[in-house]
Parts: sequence; C-alpha cells; structure tokens
Amino acid sequence: MIDSVQARSTAWKWWVCALLLGASTINYMDRQTLANASVRITREFQLSQEQYGNLELAFGWAFAAGSLVFGWLADRWPLRWLYPVVLMLWSVVGFSTGLVHGYSGLLLCRSLLGLFEAGHWPCAIKTTQRLLESKDRAMGNSVLQSGTSIGAVITPLVMNWLMTDEAGSWRLSFQAIGVGGVIWILFWLALVRRDDLGGLPSGATNAIGSASSGSFWSVMFTRRFLIVLVTISLINTSWQLLRAWLPKFLIEGRGYLESDALNFNALFYVATDVGCLGAGAASLWLHRRWLSVHGARVAVFFVCAMLTALAGLTAFLPRSWLLLGLLLLVGAGALGLFPCYHALTQELTPRHQGKVTGLAGVVAWAVGSPAHHFFGRLIDRTGSFDWGFTIAGAMPFVAFLFLWTCWNSPKPGRAANGSPPGSV
Repeated sequence: MIDSVQARSTAWKWWVCALLLGASTINYMDRQTLANASVRITREFQLSQEQYGNLELAFGWAFAAGSLVFGWLADRWPLRWLYPVVLMLWSVVGFSTGLVHGYSGLLLCRSLLGLFEAGHWPCAIKTTQRLLESKDRAMGNSVLQSGTSIGAVITPLVMNWLMTDEAGSWRLSFQAIGVGGVIWILFWLALVRRDDLGGLPSGATNAIGSASSGSFWSVMFTRRFLIVLVTISLINTSWQLLRAWLPKFLIEGRGYLESDALNFNALFYVATDVGCLGAGAASLWLHRRWLSVHGARVAVFFVCAMLTALAGLTAFLPRSWLLLGLLLLVGAGALGLFPCYHALTQELTPRHQGKVTGLAGVVAWAVGSPAHHFFGRLIDRTGSFDWGFTIAGAMPFVAFLFLWTCWNSPKPGRAANGSPPGSV
C-alpha cells in the first residue's frame, strides 16, 4: 500500500496528533456542559435523578448508533472531509442546547449530540493508526485522549465565569462552547491534504495476520475482537459514570458548594490528563527497557485499573481533603486506561479500523448507557452515591482480568502477519 504519509515529516505527524487533541477538547467541552450545569438544570426543569440519568442514557444510545454509522463512513469516506463535517454537526447541536426550554428539548439535543459526537472517535483513531508506527500509537493515543481532560478542565472554569445567580445563565455557556468548532475546522483543512492518511506508515505492523486484509467478518469472529468489546464496555461505563455524576456527588452527596465543586472538577480533569499522558509515556518507556509492546500496555492497564478501583473507598470517606485526593487518583487511572485500549484495537486491522472503533462504541454505549438510569434510580432510593461509585470503580479491574487471561500473544518465531516477533 502506497502511503502519502511517508513524504511527511515526523513533526507534521505530531502536529496532526495535537490537532486531534484539539478535537477531543472541543468534543468534551460540548459534552461536559450538562454535567457542570446539572444541578441548575435539574432544578429549573424540576427533574428527578432518574430523569437526569435518562439524559445520559439518551446520549449514550445515540452515541452507540452514531458509532456504527460513522465507523462505517470512516472506512469509506476521506477523513479530510468527514472529520470536519462531524465536528461542525455536534458543535451546532451543542449551541442549540442553550436554546431549549423544556425536558423534551433537552432530551432531543442530548440525543443528537451523542449521535454526532460519536463520529469523533472512528475518525481520530483511524488517523493515529495511519500516522504512527505500532510502538508510538499508545503515546499518540494519549495525546489524542488527553484532549478530553483538557476540555473537561476548561469547561467548569468557563462555566464558573459565565454563570451568574440569574436563572438561565447556564445557557450562554452552551452557546459559547458550541462556537469553538469552526476554528478547529479551519486548522484541519489547512494542515491535512487531500491525499494524506491514505495508508499505513512503515513499521505499522498488525498482529491479526490474514484477517487484517480480509473481510470485516474475519475480524469480528476472533477472540481478540471479543476481548476488545468486553474491555471497552467495562472501562467506558466506569468512566462515563464517574464523569457524569461527579459534580452531583460532590454537591448533593458530600455538601460542597457549586463553585467549589466546579473548581475541583477542573482539578479532577488535570489529574485525568496526567494519567492519560502518563499511561502513553509509561507504555513507551516500559517497552524500550523491559517488556514487549503488548506487555507494556497490559502492565500500564493494570496500574490504571487499580487506581480506578480506589473509587470504592469513597463510600467510607466524608467531605475531606483525603476524599478529594482519592478522587484525583481515581480520575488519573480511569482515563489512563483508554490509550492502551485504543492501541489494542489498532493492531486488529488497518482496512476496517473505523468499523472496529464504531462497533466497539456501539456495544460499549448500548451496554453502559442504561447504567445511568439505574445509577439515578439507586440514588433516588438510597439517598447515596456510594454504592454506584464503588461498582463503577471496580469495572476496569474486571476488564484487566479478561485482557490478561484471554488476549493471546503472537507465537514464537514469526507473527501471524510475517513480522518479526515482538513487533506488535
């Protein structure tokens, strides 16, 4: 396969990764507006906790549908054009959310936001696969994923500044953040040419062998793809529960003021960014010194899963600095899982990467989205967030057990695709 990326400099590849970071930042800013204004919105629209959970449920199911649609399109349409179209669509919906005046309108906007935001990941993950060699992908994915933390850090600060005591002041935040996507689109079209991202760079080997160039069905019916589905279902459900309910946990569960909770929310996402970038750097460092590429990823995944499991201890802690410090460790672990996961999916197939990412997203959100509904119902019934946080924190460790025990390594001698041992 002829690769136009070969003619591009290494610096250009990492600049594109930085642009992907920007897309993730915008993606999460549009997503996090609801969580950061959740207390105001539930009071203004007189919503129960279960109804608030339904907003996340609608977002998740729409995200699942969008993952399938845009995963299929990412393998067929040029990324240079598909990516900016997707980003413009979710930005328009994010802006429109600030105009709604009822629960039904909010539910519709949240559903459309999930549908269009789903297109970000098939486009972004396929881009890093086409840009980077196997050994660099975890780091590239860390840069990409870290944008979610940056967006989540910026959002509460922006909203704390824009929101006043006046009823409905939360609307301006949705509109201001929705405008940001236009600037990204201009940079993308200037940096990425029509013929870029057409093939894999040298050294970008894939471990699944003949299935990597065959039909998508030959990829789907493999043990590794099953492990991908189990892994993303567990780590995504864990992350989305922690992300969406953290402000409510702090304000309603532990009695923090809204301004204090928003400020901590920004610090929480600084910790997630450190965990995300640290996971990629640690994976690269471990590979260069002791472990295979896969071994390094699994080791980092284990550490991040153990950090996330610390969420279970929050049930025993009152409002305190210890509680906040523990939540920072949980956040670092929860987001640090994703660069390793994405790197695993990129070893399955270059031809069907968009569909792999998309179908995995469908399963993850279809399985995980109802968790918000039951999470809200559990809070309504018990008056406590503690059991929900404990269960959410344990999910990544279960994913690690599946990954560790079921993801088979390439056989000695030569990998299935003819690459030297240890190349994937």
